[in-house]
Amino acid sequence: MALENRIEALKKKHADIDLELQKEALCVSVDSLTLSRLKATKLSVKDEIERLQEAQAVA
Repeated sequence: MALENRIEALKKKHADIDLELQKEALCVSVDSLTLSRLKATKLSVKDEIERLQEAQAVA
């Protein structure tokens, strides 16, 4: 149950980062460093979600 909660929290975080990326992309003065950091964080969260889902499938 705790694993499922963690996965759901990460999915929400992933969606939140995606919304933030979309907002940043619409700004006139796009900060490429901020975009890069957000993209890296989003990818890291996605990787962790996949890792936890694999662990959940094995258990």
